[in-house]
Amino acid sequence: MCRKINCILKLLLNMLCNNLAWNLYQNSLVTNVSFFKNTHIQLLRTFGSKTMQENYKILVVDDDMRLRALLERYLTEQGFQVRSVANAEQMDRLLTRESFHLMVLDLMLPGEDGLSICRRLRSQSNPMPIIMVTAKGEEVDRIVGLEIGADDYIPKPFNPRELLARIRAVLRRQANELPGAPSQEEAVIAFGKFKLNLGTREMFREDEPMPLTSGEFAVLKALVSHPREPLSRDKLMNLARGREYSAMERSIDVQISRLRRMVEEDPAHPRYIQTVWGLGYVFVPDGSKA
Repeated sequence: MCRKINCILKLLLNMLCNNLAWNLYQNSLVTNVSFFKNTHIQLLRTFGSKTMQENYKILVVDDDMRLRALLERYLTEQGFQVRSVANAEQMDRLLTRESFHLMVLDLMLPGEDGLSICRRLRSQSNPMPIIMVTAKGEEVDRIVGLEIGADDYIPKPFNPRELLARIRAVLRRQANELPGAPSQEEAVIAFGKFKLNLGTREMFREDEPMPLTSGEFAVLKALVSHPREPLSRDKLMNLARGREYSAMERSIDVQISRLRRMVEEDPAHPRYIQTVWGLGYVFVPDGSKA
């Protein structure tokens, strides 16, 4: 009798354990399905880059018809809205009707060249980011382009994927640093007669606003966020642009030169943005000797 009872109890226990295991298995499946569903939704929200990029309009200004067609097709495939024109006159007509988030501008154009166009747009306080396309070896023109307000440059010949990476980097920077854009940062950095608002991405000399390109703001923000800390060109490039600095590249030096002309009484003997010989630059808020 006891043996039969023990057998029945074992059978019931096995059934109970199996039922419990099955329930746990089902619950794990539901949890996993829910996990994958939620993950998929999150991925769509985060990496739905095509939908996100469709909101960005790119203007290509280049007199090379084949290159214009190539870039228009490639960037459109990447999800951007793209328009292209061959010269400054066509560009001006288009800009009276449409606005763009970024311009890819060839340096060597018939009629008004890229440097003149960039200088003119910046003199009109047009904040549209500009990536200058230069011929290989035109080091002086690249430097001049950055000095008059271009945000970045790329030498010909180039891989379209490299241009795409530059475009995305500039647009990310522009989205984060657009004057008046919302930000979690509320700090206002004061030095001399100047105030830099990291929240609104604006700089003032006393009460007078001083326009900054996205590249200038990014470099200045990197400096003021590390007061009295010497920053190498490589670290400045990573902080400001999110990419490595090349020894052949002078864009950081050019941006520093532009910033010094804005904030220093004597740019040749800077007080706030000082040179650390053999390393890079340092921001000194009170203008004392570093």
